[in-house]
Amino acid sequence: MKRATKILGLIGCAVDYSYSPLIHNRACGLLGLDYHYTIFNIADPSMIGDALCGAKALGIAGFNVTIPYKKTVVPFLDALSEEAASIQAVNTIVNDGGKLIGYNTDIAGFAAPLLPYRESMTGKTLSIFGGGGAALAAIEALNRFFAPKEILLFVRDPEKTRTLLEECSHKNYVPVTILHSGTPAKMRECRLIVNATPIGTRGRNASFLPFEGELLHSGQIVYDMVYNPVETPLLLAAKQAGATTISGIEMLIGQAERSFTLWTGMQMPTMAVRESLLQEIHQP
Repeated sequence: MKRATKILGLIGCAVDYSYSPLIHNRACGLLGLDYHYTIFNIADPSMIGDALCGAKALGIAGFNVTIPYKKTVVPFLDALSEEAASIQAVNTIVNDGGKLIGYNTDIAGFAAPLLPYRESMTGKTLSIFGGGGAALAAIEALNRFFAPKEILLFVRDPEKTRTLLEECSHKNYVPVTILHSGTPAKMRECRLIVNATPIGTRGRNASFLPFEGELLHSGQIVYDMVYNPVETPLLLAAKQAGATTISGIEMLIGQAERSFTLWTGMQMPTMAVRESLLQEIHQP
C-alpha cells in the first residue's frame, strides 16, 4: 500500500469467507491501480449509520454491501441509482466527493449467466428461496430480462416479505406469489429455482439444502447464489437429478465487474481474475 492508496471494502457480518478481496485486489494489481480492498465486519446493525458517516470523513472510496445490510444501508445514503431505488436494496456504494451513492450491481450480475436460457424461461413459472436483498435483486432481474409467467417466492416470514415487496417497484410487473418455505412442493413446476439464502455456505449450515432434493428434476435450472463452496449441496443434488446448474461464482464475478467499474472507471480483467479465484477456491 502506498500513501495515496484508496480504500475499498465489504460491509457485512461474519463475512471473512468472502472472495471479494481476492477479486478486487487481483484486478487492481493487474491494472496497476493504487486501491486496496478489505473486509469490514459490523456485528451491530445500529452502527451502520456511524460506519458510513466515518467512511465519508475518512475518504473511503467505496464499498460492497452483503448479508444482512443490503437494505439497512439505504437510509444513510445520499442518492440511489435507478436499479437500487427499484428494490430499495444496495450492494455497491461509491463515495463521490463525500456523497455516498448506492447502486445495485446484483441485478445485472444475477441475470448474466441466465441469458443463454432466456427463451426457455419466457412465460414460465420461476421460483426463488429467500426474502432478503439478494432475492429482491433476483426478482427485479427476472422481471427486467426474462418475462416469466409468475414468480414463486418461498420465505420463512411471508408477512415480513409482503412488507418488503410493497417498497419495490417490481410489484407492478409479473405476479409474485409469496409462499412459506416449509411448503415447496409447487416448485416442481418451475423452470428456474434460485437459492437466495445463505443455506449451504461453507461453515454456515454447509450441509443443508433449502428444500428436499427429491423435488428436483431434469427440466429445471438450479441457480445457487452461494459461492463458497463452488459446488454447494443444492447444486450437487441438482446435478444428480439431471438439472442444469449455475454456481454463485458467476453472479459473484458478474456483480464484481460492475462494481469495479463504478469505483475505478476501468474494466476488470475478468478472465485473469476468474483464473486466480478458481485457483484459490480449489486449493486443498
